[in-house]
Amino acid sequence: MTFRNGLASLLRPEDSVLVLIDHQPYQLANLNSHEPHMVINNTTGLAKAAKAFGVPTILTSVIADRGGLLFPQITDVFPGQEVIDRTFVNTWEDKKVVDAVKATGRKQLIIAGLWTEVCVAMPAIQAAGEGWDVTVVTDASGGSSVEAHQVAIQRMIAAGVNMITWLAVASEWQRDWARTEHVAELSELLIQHVGGSGIALLWEQQLLNTPVPKKAG
Repeated sequence: MTFRNGLASLLRPEDSVLVLIDHQPYQLANLNSHEPHMVINNTTGLAKAAKAFGVPTILTSVIADRGGLLFPQITDVFPGQEVIDRTFVNTWEDKKVVDAVKATGRKQLIIAGLWTEVCVAMPAIQAAGEGWDVTVVTDASGGSSVEAHQVAIQRMIAAGVNMITWLAVASEWQRDWARTEHVAELSELLIQHVGGSGIALLWEQQLLNTPVPKKAG
């Protein structure tokens, strides 16, 4: 196995392309590896981070007439963008999706979707075998059971796929706090989608804007 390490292995917004796969009601109905609201929250945060950093994002569903439309929390981040609806279970066998990814000219392929063991593992393993630098966002994905999710992760790692969580993606894209052009958007992401850290940030802002009490007399 070739180890993934070194500075060049970290994600860069200018080299990344994100594919969000099958975040639909049917799949969510049998999501048992995570709390459903957490996956919705994390995927929405990931989508917003991609938009903030200018990372091209491909949205795709499978037989939406029966499985339902992508969660509006995701599509609202990209108003008016086409959602590519497929019949292939394996997204990487769908020419329209693959052509859309290739058209970006990026080689760091980031994938999240439902379910991990099916609609994430298949394209991740195929794309990795075709030479793409593939990363799967595990907490913006989920499986039909804890075992299914975990076994899929093990299988993908064995195939050379990198694993990461959504906030780590945003952090690698930011990389240096001296890069201030996205700090405001990241701060809003923390407030909306990162629980305690977001509340702590709001508290810090409150304290910074609270006048220091004057001494009596």
